[in-house]
Amino acid sequence: MRPRADALEQLEREITSCRACPRLVAWREAAAADPPRRFRGEDYWARPVPGFGDPGAAIVLVGLAPAANGANRTGRMFTGDRSGDWLYAALHRAGLASQPESVSRDDGLELAGAWITAAVRCAPPANKPTVGERDECRPWLDRELALLSGARVLLALGSFGWDAALRALAAGGADVPRPKPRFGHGAEARVGERLLLGSYHPSQQNTFTGRLTESMLDEVLARAKALAGL
Repeated sequence: MRPRADALEQLEREITSCRACPRLVAWREAAAADPPRRFRGEDYWARPVPGFGDPGAAIVLVGLAPAANGANRTGRMFTGDRSGDWLYAALHRAGLASQPESVSRDDGLELAGAWITAAVRCAPPANKPTVGERDECRPWLDRELALLSGARVLLALGSFGWDAALRALAAGGADVPRPKPRFGHGAEARVGERLLLGSYHPSQQNTFTGRLTESMLDEVLARAKALAGL
């Protein structure tokens, strides 16, 4: 396990030093320079955000990108915003997280059997990366999935994560079914030796409107665990 963890730590160092996309670099740093009043005085991460979790994970969750005042502030995926509040509470209920809250990189939270990552590593304006930014960032996810060799299930949080997961699996040599599997909450597709599972993203747009409920997220995590043999 240690060689895999070492390789993931090396990948993290490469990811966090990336400045390949000028628009994203400018945006993540501007957010840190002029934060909302509730976060003034905090030391923002303001760099690309690496994946987080168990190097021996059987489940990999793939999101869209860091939030400007969430992971871009804290330096951990889905940490410091409402989406993360929902996700980590659900992971804790599922027995995949050691605590129900994720507030900072040093809060003691640990994941067991799970790894959380994203298609794009820098916070994008309006939460919408360009196609070029998406493609520039894709090799990080390709390499990450190659290192997470024990992962049997990819849980895509939203359609952007679904498409990113399909591209990364194809880059790793898996045959993507034709026609391309369509995203939906609870959608499933076998891609090579791995299973891709879909969930609505735990964004406020979905949780406040009831499009995604706690029970729906619990059910999809239970399905992911069953598919992964956990």
